Amino acid sequence: MDIQVVKIIAGVVALTPLFAVALALGRIFSSYNEAVSRNPACAEFLDKKYFLAFALTEALAIFALLVSFYLIFA
Repeated sequence: MDIQVVKIIAGVVALTPLFAVALALGRIFSSYNEAVSRNPACAEFLDKKYFLAFALTEALAIFALLVSFYLIFA
């Protein structure tokens, strides 16, 4: 196997956590929408918590993308 092929395969394998991140983001926002629809008065309180959860989950996706780029191009 050529080294370029191995780098590309390693980069693709490094992107597998993106599937879990996508599922987690869907679950975060669906539970946020459900909570706000049940109790609209607590929307202001929940905004901070759910956007923090979104940011931390998205940071995992960005980290996986950076690792993949490093494996492919370094």
